[in-house]
Amino acid sequence: MNDASPHPQESTLFGHPTGLFTLFFAEMWERFSYYGMRALLVFYMIKGFLGYGDTEAYAVYGAYTALVYMTPFFGGMLADRLLGQRRAVILGGLLMAAGHLLMTIETGYAFFTALALLICGNGFFKPNISTIVGSLYPAGSEKRDGGFTIFYMGINLGAAMSPLLCGYIGETYGWHWGFGLATIGMLSGLAVFVAPTRVTQALILAGAIAAAAGLFWFHPDNPFSIGVNIFVGVSLLAAGIIALAALDRGGLPDEAGAAPDPERLRRPLLGPITAEWTVYLGTAVAIPLFVLLVSGFAPLTEDKQPVAIFSSQTIESIEKSDIPMAEVISVVLREASRPAGLILMLSGLVAFGYLGVTTFQLDRMHRERMFVVLILTFFSMLFWAFFEQAGSSVNNFTDRNVDRVFEQRTIAATDVGKSIRLQPTQEQLGYRNGNELFTLGDLTRLRAGNEDPDFEIDWKVADENIGMGVARRVHEIPPSTFQSVNPIYILIFGLVFTMLWTGLAKVGMEPSTPVKFSLGLLQLGLGFGAFWYGALHSSPRGMVGLEWLFLGYLLHTTGELCLSPVGLSMITRLSPSHLVATVMGVWFLATAYSQFLAAIIAQFTGVVQEAGGEQRIPVPAETVHVYGGVFGQIAIAAIISAAICLALSPLLKRWMHSDVAE
Repeated sequence: MNDASPHPQESTLFGHPTGLFTLFFAEMWERFSYYGMRALLVFYMIKGFLGYGDTEAYAVYGAYTALVYMTPFFGGMLADRLLGQRRAVILGGLLMAAGHLLMTIETGYAFFTALALLICGNGFFKPNISTIVGSLYPAGSEKRDGGFTIFYMGINLGAAMSPLLCGYIGETYGWHWGFGLATIGMLSGLAVFVAPTRVTQALILAGAIAAAAGLFWFHPDNPFSIGVNIFVGVSLLAAGIIALAALDRGGLPDEAGAAPDPERLRRPLLGPITAEWTVYLGTAVAIPLFVLLVSGFAPLTEDKQPVAIFSSQTIESIEKSDIPMAEVISVVLREASRPAGLILMLSGLVAFGYLGVTTFQLDRMHRERMFVVLILTFFSMLFWAFFEQAGSSVNNFTDRNVDRVFEQRTIAATDVGKSIRLQPTQEQLGYRNGNELFTLGDLTRLRAGNEDPDFEIDWKVADENIGMGVARRVHEIPPSTFQSVNPIYILIFGLVFTMLWTGLAKVGMEPSTPVKFSLGLLQLGLGFGAFWYGALHSSPRGMVGLEWLFLGYLLHTTGELCLSPVGLSMITRLSPSHLVATVMGVWFLATAYSQFLAAIIAQFTGVVQEAGGEQRIPVPAETVHVYGGVFGQIAIAAIISAAICLALSPLLKRWMHSDVAE
């Protein structure tokens, strides 16, 4: 980030520019929309009109998330050199709102165009709103890191809210309602950003009250869900009150994020077309290209059949934690040959090739610092490739194998032989209703075919049903809402870790950056170890207790807090001044690779089978050890990576030359 800070703001609250609180809510609503859609995306592809199997859903998800992290490099460059951050944020917000709105239309063309709009929009929005935050502080301000911590809390507040609202409403009342809420969230964030200060205050207050009311009203009927929703709702209202007080002292300065050269924007570039409109036209041309990249040039129709990634023999191998190498190579080559994979491979070869050549042309100190940057970028890429299972394989694991129902009663021996009326939930998975085995596919079809969420079915009780739970749908927590666990943990522990590092630094015991990276990888591995252990000790029906999911997410979050906040700081601190922007671009490109690798890893948990031309999701007892086997291997890989990083840390610390100020 440029330390010149061209537009420092004098009006402050708690020592921070008041414009920060406008940006807090603009970013919060943008993240609400993004993570709300992400919480539903894999489920929508598998359970919705597309009818994808696990393999195809993970492939599209991986291409989408990889491209989402690739475009900020270009969006930031266009803003820095031409548009300015303000125009870029507005353009990105409009594109993303259009994308979320298109997700409500159930056609293949609309679906992939929506993803393309979100990819382009995120590229303009994500890097530039952060740049505006930095520009509000005077050069060398000690408050800047604290400002970004506050901004980061806004990101996680939005990420925590979205699964609780978009996820719950989308899975309970219909996908289009969830995506519609994401659209409203994006438009709210954009309105907060562009409106006059008084209108912004009204929008912040109205949005906070409306979202908090939604959190208090729409939730599963159990103490855990009620408590979580109240915590997030109260946090939102408190943030809204603080923002209102801040904006009484002044809003976002008009000049913040302005174009670097307004005259250049108005100059003709392509015939009579100005430079500004050339960017807009270029973006319009890029959208169909991203449609092709994210779809893999597949037919954009809804009659695509799911494909089972593994044979039953291979699934048995996964259960024994022994994935055949031939299968690994086959999956990697198939995904690398997709358009998005080819683009990433070519970009990576060019970027890392250029950086490698440039590194060896530097003097010894800068060369060794660049070695540290490149090595830790590699370990960061591994971390996020494992961590980002949250939106794909862990999401499906939660849906299929984590016990999410607070049952009201269980079937007793006195019920045998009777036909009872019950509302089908996850509790019925793996049991027989008469002669028919009840699967997740049956539950999905029943819910899709009934507009009334409180519908009931007849159930013929047999001896094997004794012990089966009975509950209403309101007692079942939708799997997408668990996407809020990580950001809620960050809201709780983020400041704790900040104070921990500060306290350790005062007594000379703060771990070095490489050691923090190794601690992050270790905790990530232990988190997947918790998932594996939970699967290993699942119930006879194949269900895993919620406590293992919460423990795994907790360890993932503490690992993230060890690694993520220091990554960008490491880039700006160790890179030569003339290479900072390039290295930052490579860092984001490595994150894009992480998303792509995450999708490949997730495909080894693919369990969808075909029966009579229709997709079949096996019962929990048949899937639990598939997930457990893969999660166990991820745990081993992450822990080994942590050990290697820790072993390298003395050398990397020496190469950092921290005693040399520059």
